[in-house]
Amino acid sequence: MPERSSDPHILLSTVPDRFDVAILGGGMGGYPAAIRASQLGLRVALIEEDKVGGTCLHRGCIPTKALLQSAALLDELQHAEAFGVTASAVSFDYAVAGRRRDQVVAQLFRGVEFLLKKNQVSIVRGHGRLAGRGRIAVSGNSGDPIEVEAGAIVIASGSRAAQLPGLEADGRQVLTSDDAVRSNTVPKSAIVLGAGAVGVEFASLYRSCGAEVTVVEMLPSLVPLEDADVGRELRKQFESRGIRCLVGTRLDVDSVQRNEGGVAVTVHADDGKEERLQAEVLLVAVGRNGNVEDIGLDGTQVAVDHGAIVVDPHLRTQEPGVSAIGDVVGGFLLAHKALHEGVVAVEAIAGKDPQPNDPRRVPRTTYCTPQIGSLGLSEAEATAAGHEIQVGVFPFRGNGRALIWGEPGGFCKVVADRQSGDVLGVHIVGHEVTELIWGPALGALLETTAFEMGHSVAPHPTLSEAISEAALAVHGEAIHI
Repeated sequence: MPERSSDPHILLSTVPDRFDVAILGGGMGGYPAAIRASQLGLRVALIEEDKVGGTCLHRGCIPTKALLQSAALLDELQHAEAFGVTASAVSFDYAVAGRRRDQVVAQLFRGVEFLLKKNQVSIVRGHGRLAGRGRIAVSGNSGDPIEVEAGAIVIASGSRAAQLPGLEADGRQVLTSDDAVRSNTVPKSAIVLGAGAVGVEFASLYRSCGAEVTVVEMLPSLVPLEDADVGRELRKQFESRGIRCLVGTRLDVDSVQRNEGGVAVTVHADDGKEERLQAEVLLVAVGRNGNVEDIGLDGTQVAVDHGAIVVDPHLRTQEPGVSAIGDVVGGFLLAHKALHEGVVAVEAIAGKDPQPNDPRRVPRTTYCTPQIGSLGLSEAEATAAGHEIQVGVFPFRGNGRALIWGEPGGFCKVVADRQSGDVLGVHIVGHEVTELIWGPALGALLETTAFEMGHSVAPHPTLSEAISEAALAVHGEAIHI
């Protein structure tokens, strides 16, 4: 047998022997897949050219939420007098918040590395490309190029921030989310192009830190993939915070000028109005693109449709022995979706019959102020899918915990099928509601009805009561409205 390090966490330039599974990418899809495969008794190689943990841990979910938590605390302190608390001379040091962000990331990164080592996962450092049936060529690591052989391959190559032709980021005046999350300063003013989850989170963060913020969204609503009522409520609360929201508005890429003051752009509203905007930075938050290039798909039967790898319910591609998971297969680009897909993929490889993930059971969370938690179909989507629906809405102004927190804005909305009573969607916007949506996600797995959700007993006083009340409101039985 070729030479092998005594530490299974490190491979020498010569691969020891054939693996059962090789996973291409060590992000939130890849490393949990590696751990689960090891639990199933498979010998696993994890190929990663950067740090394990991927975008979510190092440039996405974790660092942005750490910064948003600092901003949320600042917001609370600035309104402390209403609670009888005098917090004089409140100031904010964004560089300190940045150091805390980095500490949180570093701690979690060490935890991921420990878990991989504990589970006997061999990490191959470098850029991997498919190189024929059951083989991955890895280059750019500290040693000579190597070839990994495995009985099965899982592509977990992730995604990157999308850029617009002619509006490429420079890291100073025109930013991607990667640039924004790494920065240790806050711009005095910002134009945020795109009002999806990333855009509204940074708009919220910048505003909490004192920046003048304008959000430009070409569709008619903020967070356009969410229920329309959620978008309207978010816009109302954003505007009350001083965030300018230009929806139904397009940015003219050809008009962009980088100048001493930052960047100037021209925008065109659907009603024909034109306006010139100037800000210190322009954050481009127009989505993400799957990393399907330069991973060796040419010459394979792996199909790519609109930038996403095509897979079956068990995440298998059309190339024998090759599966794909996470952002690279499209759908919701969410870390927790990738994690569960990784588990399904390797369980299928191990010969089990895992239950495929249903996108209607994948919760979505957005950590702006106010937060958003959602699951399943919006009201419009449910109607378009042919359901005759009933809708229940409960406002947080009728919830004791929300009033105690001093956060009466927002609501919980339950969309149900009129005939069966099945819950089709749950949509929540308000303070700390990202912690609530797991309950409806469990309910979706158990195929709950609005009656069952409404008659589950929620503790008092908690925000969770709003979910029960909204479900009761589906049939006109809510108590506190």
